[in-house]
Amino acid sequence: MTKEFTYADAGVNREMRSESKKALQLLKGTYKFSCSGSIVQLPYGNIFPLDGKRFLDLVIEGVGTKVLVAQLAKKYDTIGIDGVAMAVNDVIRSGAKPLAIADNIHAQASDPTLVSDWLKGIVKGASEAECPVSSGEIGDVAEIIRGLVEGEGFDMIVASIGEVYGDKVIYGKDIRSGDRIIGFRSSGLHSNGISLARKILFKQWGGKYDAHAIPDCLEREIVTEVLEPTKIYVKQLLKVADEIHVKAAVHITGDAYSKFGNLSRFSKDIGFEFDNFDPQPIFGLIQKTASDLGGRISDEEMFRTFNMGWGFAAIVDKKDADETLDIIEQNGVHAEQIGKITKLGGIRILHGGKKILLK
Repeated sequence: MTKEFTYADAGVNREMRSESKKALQLLKGTYKFSCSGSIVQLPYGNIFPLDGKRFLDLVIEGVGTKVLVAQLAKKYDTIGIDGVAMAVNDVIRSGAKPLAIADNIHAQASDPTLVSDWLKGIVKGASEAECPVSSGEIGDVAEIIRGLVEGEGFDMIVASIGEVYGDKVIYGKDIRSGDRIIGFRSSGLHSNGISLARKILFKQWGGKYDAHAIPDCLEREIVTEVLEPTKIYVKQLLKVADEIHVKAAVHITGDAYSKFGNLSRFSKDIGFEFDNFDPQPIFGLIQKTASDLGGRISDEEMFRTFNMGWGFAAIVDKKDADETLDIIEQNGVHAEQIGKITKLGGIRILHGGKKILLK
């Protein structure tokens, strides 16, 4: 039988993660300590009141095993962009403007050259998000961190806090059939699905290619392609939200298009149909290479794991779709209508002449 390569095989078990998330209910016991009113649950996190008019959105994110790709490339001055992007792109889902960033890096050793490179990336990402880095910490934990390259192991976590006025909160509650899904173009893999990509692509982890090989479908070394930083969408989404009623905003990261199912908890009797994909060559290479290795990655697994060319999405009324596209394009990111809301329920992907149903 042909081996099925899955995210679980690469060490990310979705079912176990889903079960473990039930423990998050324990945190609700702390909500009573909110000083200025009730915590507000949103599709992708919570916001808490600062006063009668404003809410704060606090998130913390990491870049996962992409740190290993940075070590494989011995290039460390872009991974900080990923850290910032993962945090600020989460903050803006509620409509909040990022106010500040903090980083926490656990290192095998605080080598001055490495620290400088890590911070260069963080500064570049923060500049793109127009957000100050107000604090941070680097801890030497050699007994915990063992990287791919001796002395260069690290893990990077970035937190961001944002502010949104009550009348600007993106609740995700008034979505209805006919609404349009607008996709913001990604820069490639971003920082998700890297564990699966690594184990298919790189000999270092049992895959096919040397790190510096240039497969026919790429124009640069494969390690450089995978290391391409995550796109930051702060300016574009907030500009849209200033001028258009954004019904929902989705950062297409872990669980990829399955993540849209979260919105069904807030807007009942809706489904999602996606029909416009033009994935960058790296996605096709992953699927083809799995076949070259004697296995396969199903289309369903690709759309449950990778962004497939769209890193962020906004859901707007049909009448606002064209203006939304114009605003995003005018602010430096390519955008297209990638789908629509239906009454059918579930998540349907129409791609390559196939209909893919995501569970």
